[in-house]
Amino acid sequence: MDGEASGEPEEGGRRGESESERLDRNLNELLQEVRVALPGVQVLFAFLLTVPFSQGFTTLTDFQRDVYFAVLALTAVSTALLIAPTAYHRLLFRAGMKREIVAYSNRVVILGLAVLALAMVTAVALIAHVVFGETMAIVAGALALFLFSLLWWLLPLAARHGYATESDHRA
Repeated sequence: MDGEASGEPEEGGRRGESESERLDRNLNELLQEVRVALPGVQVLFAFLLTVPFSQGFTTLTDFQRDVYFAVLALTAVSTALLIAPTAYHRLLFRAGMKREIVAYSNRVVILGLAVLALAMVTAVALIAHVVFGETMAIVAGALALFLFSLLWWLLPLAARHGYATESDHRA
Protein backbone atom coordinates (compact mmCIF):
# COMPACT_ATOMS: atom_id res chain seq x y z
CA MET A 1 0.00 0.00 0.00
CA ASP A 2 1.39 3.41 -0.87
CA GLY A 3 1.82 6.33 1.51
CA GLU A 4 -1.05 8.24 -0.05
CA ALA A 5 -3.59 5.50 0.59
CA SER A 6 -2.32 4.71 4.06
CA GLY A 7 -2.39 8.33 5.16
CA GLU A 8 1.38 8.46 5.66
CA PRO A 9 3.10 11.75 4.83
CA GLU A 10 3.93 12.33 1.20
CA GLU A 11 7.60 13.19 0.96
CA GLY A 12 7.73 14.48 4.51
CA GLY A 13 4.18 15.87 4.54
CA ARG A 14 5.00 18.66 2.09
CA ARG A 15 1.37 19.74 1.83
CA GLY A 16 1.43 20.85 5.45
CA GLU A 17 -1.58 18.66 6.25
CA SER A 18 -2.29 16.87 9.46
CA GLU A 19 -2.86 13.13 9.20
CA SER A 20 -6.59 13.72 9.61
CA GLU A 21 -6.66 16.31 6.81
CA ARG A 22 -4.65 14.01 4.53
CA LEU A 23 -7.01 11.09 5.20
CA ASP A 24 -10.02 13.31 4.48
CA ARG A 25 -8.44 14.47 1.21
CA ASN A 26 -7.46 10.91 0.23
CA LEU A 27 -10.98 9.64 0.84
CA ASN A 28 -12.58 12.55 -1.03
CA GLU A 29 -10.26 12.05 -4.01
CA LEU A 30 -10.96 8.32 -4.06
CA LEU A 31 -14.72 8.82 -3.93
CA GLN A 32 -14.50 11.39 -6.76
CA GLU A 33 -12.59 8.86 -8.87
CA VAL A 34 -15.25 6.22 -8.21
CA ARG A 35 -17.94 8.70 -9.27
CA VAL A 36 -16.23 8.85 -12.66
CA ALA A 37 -16.12 5.06 -13.13
CA LEU A 38 -19.55 4.13 -11.79
CA PRO A 39 -21.83 5.58 -14.50
CA GLY A 40 -20.02 3.58 -17.18
CA VAL A 41 -20.22 0.40 -15.15
CA GLN A 42 -23.88 0.97 -14.42
CA VAL A 43 -24.73 1.58 -18.08
CA LEU A 44 -22.86 -1.57 -19.11
CA PHE A 45 -24.58 -3.60 -16.38
CA ALA A 46 -28.03 -2.25 -17.31
CA PHE A 47 -27.44 -3.05 -20.97
CA LEU A 48 -26.27 -6.57 -20.13
CA LEU A 49 -29.40 -7.16 -18.08
CA THR A 50 -31.59 -6.46 -21.12
CA VAL A 51 -29.68 -8.57 -23.66
CA PRO A 52 -31.29 -11.96 -22.85
CA PHE A 53 -34.70 -10.46 -23.59
CA SER A 54 -33.77 -9.38 -27.13
CA GLN A 55 -34.75 -11.51 -30.10
CA GLY A 56 -31.21 -12.24 -31.26
CA PHE A 57 -30.12 -13.76 -27.94
CA THR A 58 -31.63 -17.12 -28.83
CA THR A 59 -29.35 -17.37 -31.88
CA LEU A 60 -26.16 -17.27 -29.79
CA THR A 61 -24.11 -20.42 -29.52
CA ASP A 62 -23.64 -22.09 -26.13
CA PHE A 63 -20.10 -20.69 -26.06
CA GLN A 64 -21.34 -17.15 -26.73
CA ARG A 65 -24.00 -17.46 -24.01
CA ASP A 66 -21.36 -18.69 -21.57
CA VAL A 67 -19.09 -15.76 -22.41
CA TYR A 68 -22.04 -13.37 -22.10
CA PHE A 69 -22.72 -14.71 -18.60
CA ALA A 70 -19.03 -14.27 -17.71
CA VAL A 71 -19.25 -10.61 -18.83
CA LEU A 72 -22.44 -10.15 -16.80
CA ALA A 73 -20.88 -11.73 -13.70
CA LEU A 74 -17.65 -9.71 -14.02
CA THR A 75 -19.66 -6.51 -14.41
CA ALA A 76 -21.76 -7.33 -11.35
CA VAL A 77 -18.64 -8.03 -9.29
CA SER A 78 -17.03 -4.81 -10.52
CA THR A 79 -20.17 -2.85 -9.62
CA ALA A 80 -20.18 -4.33 -6.12
CA LEU A 81 -16.49 -3.57 -5.61
CA LEU A 82 -16.72 0.01 -6.88
CA ILE A 83 -19.75 0.78 -4.71
CA ALA A 84 -18.27 -0.94 -1.63
CA PRO A 85 -16.28 2.11 -0.41
CA THR A 86 -19.50 4.09 -0.07
CA ALA A 87 -21.14 1.41 2.06
CA TYR A 88 -17.98 0.86 4.10
CA HIS A 89 -17.66 4.57 4.77
CA ARG A 90 -21.34 4.96 5.62
CA LEU A 91 -21.18 2.17 8.19
CA LEU A 92 -17.86 3.19 9.80
CA PHE A 93 -17.54 6.96 9.39
CA ARG A 94 -18.44 7.75 13.00
CA ALA A 95 -16.25 4.99 14.44
CA GLY A 96 -12.99 6.94 14.17
CA MET A 97 -11.69 4.51 11.55
CA LYS A 98 -10.79 6.92 8.72
CA ARG A 99 -7.36 5.32 8.13
CA GLU A 100 -8.99 1.88 7.76
CA ILE A 101 -11.73 3.26 5.52
CA VAL A 102 -9.18 4.87 3.19
CA ALA A 103 -6.95 1.77 3.08
CA TYR A 104 -9.89 -0.60 2.45
CA SER A 105 -11.43 1.71 -0.16
CA ASN A 106 -8.15 2.05 -2.03
CA ARG A 107 -7.71 -1.74 -2.25
CA VAL A 108 -11.30 -2.50 -3.24
CA VAL A 109 -11.40 0.20 -5.96
CA ILE A 110 -8.17 -1.10 -7.50
CA LEU A 111 -9.66 -4.61 -7.50
CA GLY A 112 -12.94 -3.25 -8.92
CA LEU A 113 -11.08 -1.55 -11.77
CA ALA A 114 -9.19 -4.77 -12.53
CA VAL A 115 -12.46 -6.73 -12.69
CA LEU A 116 -14.03 -3.98 -14.81
CA ALA A 117 -11.12 -4.19 -17.25
CA LEU A 118 -11.67 -7.95 -17.53
CA ALA A 119 -15.39 -7.39 -18.12
CA MET A 120 -14.69 -4.86 -20.86
CA VAL A 121 -12.08 -7.06 -22.56
CA THR A 122 -14.44 -10.03 -22.45
CA ALA A 123 -17.33 -7.93 -23.79
CA VAL A 124 -15.22 -6.69 -26.71
CA ALA A 125 -14.14 -10.25 -27.50
CA LEU A 126 -17.73 -11.50 -27.31
CA ILE A 127 -19.04 -8.83 -29.65
CA ALA A 128 -16.19 -9.46 -32.07
CA HIS A 129 -16.96 -13.19 -31.93
CA VAL A 130 -20.65 -12.64 -32.70
CA VAL A 131 -20.01 -10.16 -35.51
CA PHE A 132 -16.78 -11.43 -37.10
CA GLY A 133 -15.95 -14.88 -35.73
CA GLU A 134 -13.33 -16.53 -33.58
CA THR A 135 -10.15 -15.07 -35.08
CA MET A 136 -11.34 -11.49 -34.75
CA ALA A 137 -12.54 -12.20 -31.21
CA ILE A 138 -9.02 -13.22 -30.24
CA VAL A 139 -7.47 -10.18 -31.94
CA ALA A 140 -10.01 -7.71 -30.51
CA GLY A 141 -9.75 -9.24 -27.04
CA ALA A 142 -5.95 -9.11 -27.12
CA LEU A 143 -5.97 -5.48 -28.29
CA ALA A 144 -8.49 -4.50 -25.61
CA LEU A 145 -6.43 -6.29 -22.96
CA PHE A 146 -3.30 -4.47 -24.13
CA LEU A 147 -5.07 -1.10 -24.10
CA PHE A 148 -6.54 -1.51 -20.61
CA SER A 149 -3.28 -2.92 -19.27
CA LEU A 150 -1.28 -0.07 -20.73
CA LEU A 151 -3.55 2.80 -19.69
CA TRP A 152 -4.84 1.53 -16.34
CA TRP A 153 -1.81 -0.38 -15.00
CA LEU A 154 1.49 -0.20 -16.88
CA LEU A 155 1.77 3.57 -17.38
CA PRO A 156 0.64 4.46 -13.84
CA LEU A 157 2.96 1.85 -12.30
CA ALA A 158 5.86 3.02 -14.47
CA ALA A 159 5.24 6.60 -13.33
CA ARG A 160 5.04 5.43 -9.73
CA HIS A 161 8.43 3.78 -10.07
CA GLY A 162 10.02 6.91 -11.48
CA TYR A 163 10.05 6.32 -15.21
CA ALA A 164 9.45 9.75 -16.68
CA THR A 165 7.47 10.14 -19.87
CA GLU A 166 8.30 12.64 -22.56
CA SER A 167 5.43 14.90 -21.42
CA ASP A 168 6.88 14.93 -17.90
CA HIS A 169 10.04 16.59 -19.24
CA ARG A 170 8.04 19.37 -20.91
CA ALA A 171 5.83 20.18 -17.93
